[in-house]
Amino acid sequence: MFENEIKKYQALNELAEQNGIVIIGGTEDKDIPLCELKQAFELNSNLYNRSVSNISVSNASKVYDDCVAELNPESVLLHIGTADLQLFEENSSEFDRKYRDLIKHIRTSNPKCSIAIVSLKKQKETSDVTELNKHLRYIADSEQCDFADISVPKVWNPKQTKNVVSFVYSIGFVQALKNKRPVYDLVKILFCYDPIYSV
Repeated sequence: MFENEIKKYQALNELAEQNGIVIIGGTEDKDIPLCELKQAFELNSNLYNRSVSNISVSNASKVYDDCVAELNPESVLLHIGTADLQLFEENSSEFDRKYRDLIKHIRTSNPKCSIAIVSLKKQKETSDVTELNKHLRYIADSEQCDFADISVPKVWNPKQTKNVVSFVYSIGFVQALKNKRPVYDLVKILFCYDPIYSV
């Protein structure tokens, strides 16, 4: 289904370093301008995007095995669920089980990997996305994962975001993190970039 994307990522993995942060998302995440955002926000971590078209909870473990496991990531940002709306509508408990199985699969492969679940964006007012996001939050809480809610579209003001984030870090509020950004800051920088909402 996405064999060409997997082959491309496997070739890129030969150039990549281990212990970075990896995005596993769907079609909309493939175009995140990772290099530009990393430079603009002075992100010191190694960041890799291993998003594939139409990823679902049913095939995400294969994507992890084929594209991510060899990177031995420090953190994984999961942005999965858009392709699963029909499954969720028909059988939400099956969706929950498959998502938990994915988390268990990642932890079996890499016990030290931290996992963050990123909510789905609401492009229009749909109760399905709202309800699915509630399930994602519950899964994150019950599986001891971080949860980042990006469901409400916001004006993306890169200059203001950069100034606020830089100020917070420069005055030492997060000194203990030693240049590592908290998950929500990282998710805001990476997933909330959208030219539609940019100023």
